[in-house]
Amino acid sequence: MNKRVLMLGLAVMLVMSGFAAISGFSQDEVNYVRDSAFGVRIRGMVPFVHDEHNEKAGTEDCTICHHVYEGGERLEFETSEDMECSECHMAGGKDEMDLMRAYHLNCKGCHEERKAGPVMCGECHLE
Repeated sequence: MNKRVLMLGLAVMLVMSGFAAISGFSQDEVNYVRDSAFGVRIRGMVPFVHDEHNEKAGTEDCTICHHVYEGGERLEFETSEDMECSECHMAGGKDEMDLMRAYHLNCKGCHEERKAGPVMCGECHLE
């Protein structure tokens, strides 16, 4: 085989491998659990692809996570989809730790209840 053709083939394969590696680490499809109330984080943000999560969990009920309470009662058909969690979970002088507890109780609690999904710190906080 001609040395020049071999070198050209290797160069093409190297470039293609580079593009594949870059697209594999693309952040376009990765979303994160975000809330503006979090300032400096002890652990990294939690990667969370909303639609993929709900598909795996087999749920279409948005109020499981995006719930609304009034007078201690959960409003069955109300949703908080257009709000940050901190709008309620830090209301009345509650601090950031209460917001973290709300996330952990809701997310981790559901995972434990269903015996599915991550429950250890490093399984969610990947960064």
